[in-house]
Amino acid sequence: MAALRIGILIFDGVEELDFVGPWEVFTMANEMARRAGKEPPHDVFLVAEREDMVRCAKGMRVLPDKTTTNCDTLDVLLVPGGQGTRREVDNKALLAWIARVAQDAKWVTSVCTGAMLLTAAGPAKGKRVTTHWGFIEILRARGEAGEVLAHVRYVRDGNVVTAAGVSAGIDMALWLVGAWHGAEFARTVQRGMQYDPAPPYQALV
Repeated sequence: MAALRIGILIFDGVEELDFVGPWEVFTMANEMARRAGKEPPHDVFLVAEREDMVRCAKGMRVLPDKTTTNCDTLDVLLVPGGQGTRREVDNKALLAWIARVAQDAKWVTSVCTGAMLLTAAGPAKGKRVTTHWGFIEILRARGEAGEVLAHVRYVRDGNVVTAAGVSAGIDMALWLVGAWHGAEFARTVQRGMQYDPAPPYQALV
């Protein structure tokens, strides 16, 4: 079985954990498969409009693996959020690329305010979505989504899966791994990451 081609969009002002969290999940799945003597199930790469360095919301600098001009087919598209989405929602060329690759993708996903790009571009228009708690009302006011849900970590509507803010992308990515490869394998990936959230101040015992 061919590895799933997972393209993660990045742009100036992208929120770091929005894309690094799912990247860790998908690539940890590759590592867990290798340890079990199996072929890695994912081909994961970063996609940007240009080959230039991307400066993220908190100052991290990263380089894309591919550009939108040489990436026309994906099995999975992931669109993260961050302050940069406020600019990119008016980027007609980028929205057209999202719409084009989403047509043939098996899964179209977002984290945080990336949902705004998916609704504006079309793949999530009229669907049930979620986003960062601080952006719920703004996304509702745009009138593009069928329903914007609050107080949830991620939402599936058909082949579109949207996650709430920042760390929720990890939960969504783990769920996707389970949907693709089975819950037990996803639990193995979760253990490999030592992902067992007990945040301070909300998980005191």
